[in-house]
This record gives sequence, structure tokens and C-alpha cells, in this order.
Amino acid sequence: RIPDGDGAPPARAAMLHVRGSHGAFAAVRRGCVSRSVGRVGAARRGCANALDAYSRIVIGIAESAGPAVVAIRHRDGGGQGSGWIFTSDGYIVTNDHVLGEGGPLTVTLTDDTTLPAEIIGRDPPTDVGVLRIPARGRALPAVLLGDSGQLKVGQLVVAIGNPLGYASSVSAGVVSALGRSLRSQSGRLVDNVIQTDVAMNPGNSGGPLVTSTGEAVGMNTAIISGTQGLAFAVPSNTISFVVSQILRYGRVKRGYLGISGGSRPVVRKLQVEFGLKLPTVVQVFGLDPAGPAHRAGVQPGDLLVAAEDQPIGSMDDLWRAISTRTPNMRVKLRVVRDLKPVDLTVIVEEDRPVGSGHGRPLLPSPERDRHR
Repeated sequence: RIPDGDGAPPARAAMLHVRGSHGAFAAVRRGCVSRSVGRVGAARRGCANALDAYSRIVIGIAESAGPAVVAIRHRDGGGQGSGWIFTSDGYIVTNDHVLGEGGPLTVTLTDDTTLPAEIIGRDPPTDVGVLRIPARGRALPAVLLGDSGQLKVGQLVVAIGNPLGYASSVSAGVVSALGRSLRSQSGRLVDNVIQTDVAMNPGNSGGPLVTSTGEAVGMNTAIISGTQGLAFAVPSNTISFVVSQILRYGRVKRGYLGISGGSRPVVRKLQVEFGLKLPTVVQVFGLDPAGPAHRAGVQPGDLLVAAEDQPIGSMDDLWRAISTRTPNMRVKLRVVRDLKPVDLTVIVEEDRPVGSGHGRPLLPSPERDRHR
């Protein structure tokens, strides 16, 4: 097992915070030339050893994880992306937007074998899709999903994919930030997104973000156009939840209330009077007439302030509170109506498909009013 950055000796740990091989050479060069003349030889040897350690980590990741990374192509030539095999019997995870309109797909392995791929399931709200290819009597190389909750800012990560069609490309960098939020095209907010500085280009979408242990802690998903070193990955813990739901049900089961609304600021006096923890609440604009919230007594104009004792200040807060609730579970809501608090109990239903069912790349965007 390749050593992790957290337990590395000082020289190695310092190298783990360097951006890519070019940055590493620059850092080593700066460190070496700043030494006194009498210690130049020893300094160069120390810097070379540190650089070799960094290189060995990246090489080890590429050699262990690279064979499981695949190229995904549309048979009609409509586009391509990346993915990786996460079970030896041929299950592949990728971005939902890589799957496009759901037409016939092929998967190319690192040995240039091309196989037809079957779409097992897809989840546009998290931009995750699952494919399967025939294993044909052999165990395929696989990259396991790790625990993204254990990531640290500054930790070494490696992205593997097929940018612009260049197969099995490897780029190294660090975790720049954790806990970012990005919005999918479906309007849902994806939380705990990983920000990195690894080099990414079109075609990297769906490829794994791998740590020194050889486990995938994220799926490379989005870049911000016109920037450098600003890339985002869906966390592996989100992927694990979605994949388990797809393999079990063919889709992700989420709670549905049937409420549309938007954030509304409240004056300080009302915050104090009702014990509100947030400066905003959700004003209910409309209701699904056949939805559970309407049946429970929620009315247009109500100010939704809490769900399951969690403060609600936006539709995203409401989404977080109910998204993990399974159908037929009870959810306690508190609303303010005519300046009086009202407690209601809603029995959630299974969420309806969002939009056309086809995902798109994640992009930062302001909150929009939408149904929950």
C-alpha cells in the first residue's frame, strides 16, 4: 500500500502539497538554490529524494487505478467521456451527463478492447450514472470507492481520464477545498463537492479522483470555463449512496413533498419572536394538488421555518431535510401562518423524475424556485 500524505515524514509531506510535477520541480529548484554553497550537494540529494518519493506515489496510483479507467463513447459519434470499473464483474460508474440522451454506448478498456455498454441506472440530481459491460469470463480491474469524508485540504489526489480523447491521461494535484456546493441542471444542489487544482479538460468527466491508497474519493465532474486549477468532483460518499440505490431499485428513491417556493428574508423581530435560527424562511408559492404537503394542510403563503426540527431558510435546506426520507415516512413541518406557528405532519411520497431524466454537467448557479 502506498503511504498516505497524512503520515508521511516532513520531506514527503511537503511534497504532497505541490501542484503537479512542474510545480514540484519548481519547488525543489527554489529549495535547492537557496542553500548555502557548502550544503548544495546535500540539499540537492535531499530534494531529489523528496521528488522521487512524490513521483513514486503518483506512479503507484497510475499503475494501480489506471487499468480500471475506461473511455465511454456514443456509437453515433455524439460525444465521449470517462468512467471507471468499480466491481470486477463489469459495473462502471460515470457522470450522468456523459450518457447523454441514452443512445447506444461503447466502452473501451485500456487494452483497446471495445465492448457494448448497458445503462443500469442514472441520477441527474447528483450527475451519477451506472453502466455494465460483459466481463466475458474474466475478472476486470477495478477501483474501489473510498471514504470522501476522510479527505483533508492539501491532500494529494490524482485524476485519470480521457481528456479530448487522449486515453489514460494522468494529472496530479491537491484537494483545494471541501464542502463546496454545485447545482445540477435538474436544479438540485449537490453538497460536499470536492474542489481540486488537477488539470481537467472535456473528456475527463466521469473519471476517478484517486488518493495515494488507490481508492476513488470522487468523480471528476466540472470545471469553471475560463479558469485554471479550478475543478470539481462529486464525493465518493454521495456516489456510494446513489450506486447502492440504483443497483437495488434501478433508481434513487427520495422523499417528495410537492411544495414550490423561494427564500424570503424575515425581520429581526420575527426571528426573535419565533426563535428562528436563520435570517430567511421559505415562502410557499404553490402546491402539487395531489401531493402530500397539500393533503397535510400546507397552504400557499405559509412561511416554512423548520422540517424535522432542522431550520429551513431555502429550498435547498428543505431538499436536504427530505431527500434521505423514504416513501411513507412522516416528516414534521413547522410553518408560520397569520403570524402564528402551526405544526404539521406530512407523509412523504417517492420523488418524481426530474425534467427529461437526462443530466448535464454541474455548474455553480444561484438558487432557483422549484418543487420539492
